[in-house]
Amino acid sequence: MIELKSKREIEIIKENGKIVADTLRFLGDKIKPGMKTLELDRLAERYIRDHNAIPAFKGYRGFPSNICVSVNNEVVHGIPGQRIISEGELVSVDLGVLKNGYYADGAFTFPVGQVGSEAQKLTEVTYQALNCGIRAALEGRHLSDVSHAIQSHVEQNGFSVVRDLVGHGIGKQMHEEPQIPNFGKPGEGPMLKSGMILAIEPMVNSGSFEIKTLEDNWTVVTADGSLSAHFEHTVAITENGAVILTE
Repeated sequence: MIELKSKREIEIIKENGKIVADTLRFLGDKIKPGMKTLELDRLAERYIRDHNAIPAFKGYRGFPSNICVSVNNEVVHGIPGQRIISEGELVSVDLGVLKNGYYADGAFTFPVGQVGSEAQKLTEVTYQALNCGIRAALEGRHLSDVSHAIQSHVEQNGFSVVRDLVGHGIGKQMHEEPQIPNFGKPGEGPMLKSGMILAIEPMVNSGSFEIKTLEDNWTVVTADGSLSAHFEHTVAITENGAVILTE
């Protein structure tokens, strides 16, 4: 069942979403060649807790870290560790916060220094696809209109959307109904209603959409070794259009 949120609940999630956005911006300013991905995890935890919130990912379904850090061909769920970030890499950071009983979730892919033309285009197209999906998230339209808008933009630019992972509803739980694929035909699925909160998150590969999970049982990578990018916003459906809560 899709739970509609009250205006008060949306305001709480928006406050949490600001912490998500500010944390991502803070980390983006800190990422540089030579640092370990574990350093980003420690910086994120300190920043989130300094804002009286809880890093939502730590311990969630057994995940061992505060944030996900996925590099180059890693799609999502990368575990921060001793990996050293290098010039020209793509670093995707996904994080959530819990405060006052509600969650907010967001992700951003950061190009490190000067990246190749393919990596630059992939990053831009994935971010654009997120915005295409958000623009399609209008009251009275269908959930698959969001999915179709994302897929269309990605494929028009020669890339592929990951099909085995989806966006999701969010609120009192990190993952709520509905699931939000990043592909599909328009005009299908639940009708969008004011009060829905959606975590829209295109995951886009420069090669095939196929993925696999590494032996750590968390890190998802592209099956063909191609690059991947990931952007995510928590969005409220309102009578006046979609409102980004993690901005």
